[in-house]
Amino acid sequence: MPPRQWHHQPPPRRKSGMGAAGVIGAVFGSLAALFVLIIIGAVMLKSASRSETSTPVAIPTYDASDDPNPYSTPFPTSSDTRDPTPTEKPTTQRPSEQPTDTNVDPPAQVRVNTSLKNNTMYRAGALPRLNCRAGNASIFSHSQLKSLILKTGRCMDQGWRPILEKQGIEFSPPNYAIAAKRGRGACGDYPSPGNIVPYYCPRNNTIYASTSAMARGNGNSRGYGQIISWHGGIISMMAHEYGHHVQNITGLMDSWWRQTLDSSSQSGKLALSRRLELQATCFAGMWMRSVAASYPVNTSNRSRLFFFYSQVGDHPGYPRDHGTPVNNNRWFRQGWERSQSYQCNTWMAPSSTVS
Repeated sequence: MPPRQWHHQPPPRRKSGMGAAGVIGAVFGSLAALFVLIIIGAVMLKSASRSETSTPVAIPTYDASDDPNPYSTPFPTSSDTRDPTPTEKPTTQRPSEQPTDTNVDPPAQVRVNTSLKNNTMYRAGALPRLNCRAGNASIFSHSQLKSLILKTGRCMDQGWRPILEKQGIEFSPPNYAIAAKRGRGACGDYPSPGNIVPYYCPRNNTIYASTSAMARGNGNSRGYGQIISWHGGIISMMAHEYGHHVQNITGLMDSWWRQTLDSSSQSGKLALSRRLELQATCFAGMWMRSVAASYPVNTSNRSRLFFFYSQVGDHPGYPRDHGTPVNNNRWFRQGWERSQSYQCNTWMAPSSTVS
């Protein structure tokens, strides 16, 4: 059947002549149209000149969250591979004395944004590529693992210090307390009963860890060394704890704590905790990438790290305060693959990626 042809009758042509009334109407119509154009132009100019104060520092792209996690099945055990959330409000030290020499001009003050979504540290960019060789330390030797933790901790200082100080953020390194078995820290026992993980205490800026618990486990909890015997797994966890220190000195942890206190529901507090923890995991991914060439982290060990982070996180029966294993894997990869501080802005991420 041939296509139907639609025929349109042309409209009648208007006469070209115009009387006096038509001329007057046309003049007034033109003036009215000009007036409307002036008003529209003024509104558009005002809108264009208005400053936008709520624009975030940077909006991350979440390529890692779009890629299905090949290791999404959690380990079928009751192991708790989480690290404890600090339970005390971070303290901010203030100088006890004011300068007495009034003839000296004070240094220029840099305004630092300490908010969660627009923190100044998101402008810091990537960590520098560092020469940080791990050697062949055994995670099952307390002395060797402790030495490696302290050595790589100094490498973390070398990575984070310059990019934070460049943004006007005052840097100070964390302290370490590394025990062979167990000990008592400013924020509680380490490891806590039935737990294996290190923790960062903002009260005294100290990272606490038990080498035997991390390597061999504690009670019913498997050690990291039972998931991955290569020392990069434990060191990446120490980089996670170092990430909490970065959060502390940049004001992120204080802002998180204030929002936690303001939250009226337990589910809201847990959601905030997950964003804090997954951000620290993203920072760990950034640092491991920064030392990949010298540590070294070859292609095989990179895959082992990705697998490792698909096994740690919140498992059934435990509070959902650190994120699922799928999301721990996702945010470690985000830090590794994106390697920019603003890409670790979990506070702007969709809720599905921080569940």
